[in-house]
Amino acid sequence: MRILICPDKFAGTLSAAEVATAVRAGWRETAPDDELVLRPLSDGGPGFVEVLAGAVPGRRVPVPTVDPLGRPVDGEILLTADGMTAYVESAQACGLHLLAPDERDPKRTTSYGLGALVAMAAESGARRAVIGLGGSAVNDAGAGLLAALNAVPVDATGMALPYGGAALLGVAGLTGLPQLRGMELVAATDVDNPLTGLTGASNVFGPQKGASREDVLLLDDAVTRLAVVLERDLPGCPPGLAGLPGGGAAGGLGAAVLALGGRCESGIDLVTRLTGLDTAFDEADLVITGEGSFDHQSLRGKVVAGVAGAARDRGLPCVVLAGRVSAGRRESAAAGVTETHSLVDHFGGEPHGGVERAMSRPAEGLRALAARLAGQWSR
Repeated sequence: MRILICPDKFAGTLSAAEVATAVRAGWRETAPDDELVLRPLSDGGPGFVEVLAGAVPGRRVPVPTVDPLGRPVDGEILLTADGMTAYVESAQACGLHLLAPDERDPKRTTSYGLGALVAMAAESGARRAVIGLGGSAVNDAGAGLLAALNAVPVDATGMALPYGGAALLGVAGLTGLPQLRGMELVAATDVDNPLTGLTGASNVFGPQKGASREDVLLLDDAVTRLAVVLERDLPGCPPGLAGLPGGGAAGGLGAAVLALGGRCESGIDLVTRLTGLDTAFDEADLVITGEGSFDHQSLRGKVVAGVAGAARDRGLPCVVLAGRVSAGRRESAAAGVTETHSLVDHFGGEPHGGVERAMSRPAEGLRALAARLAGQWSR
């Protein structure tokens, strides 16, 4: 039997590659003769570069950068073998996972570190930079990114603004022009939210980054002001920036890419194409995917939705393994999911509850679930 294992990361515990490896180990305990094909995935969030590095010929270039609070952190870009395309992961510099829970405050966090990664891509001679967007701790609409590229948001006195989304309440202009050396930008994201409004970056994603209701209103006003300035002062910025689809991705980083003349592309479609997932689907008998939390958002453009839809279109069964499962059965089945299994339920009978065990022993749980699945599904 041919099993295609193509999970996303389990945020906060395992990378996509580690999830796939754990599932393979468990399956082999029960059905060692089956053919197991591993294709760890990302929709543009954490793990984007790691996933593509396993599929795209090229080299990983270390890049010193800073985290959302301006502290030094190690990043990297993936340059294709011909040097024409650079793959960049925003989460390496802007990721929520880089901050302790009590440090999460999108009024203060910055995307400056992502700008350092993009600048290195331009300096390396790449003609195109594909930026994976997702899992960010920022809500500054790319103000930090722009500053790192020499297009600096300033106040009414001409002074550069401090880090953070809140400072954008005082934005009055832009000094300098972005130094991209003619490099094209592509945002890899499956979020189509606009920058502002009820479905915008601040309202939808701000709370998970530490924003209170008052913060959300402040930040929405702040990024709205930046959008007005960018339309006025940044050559090539498209009109109606605040309402463009994808602009709200990663705390408004999507809007910054669009303002710089870039475009948005489906992250899961891009990764699927580059990893050869379509061919693997055509040769599979069963598909296993998963992520940390399988909920209603999972079925709206994330990795699991893309995998399940592709399996459904080919008449393949698709099993989802997750840390926890809260998506409805009917909704999941309509999306192409055959069955779901959660680590929380698996560990639920043990002392201290399933959630704690699921977080502290995810690889062990995945191996056990995969071994059980192999007994049910393998020929």
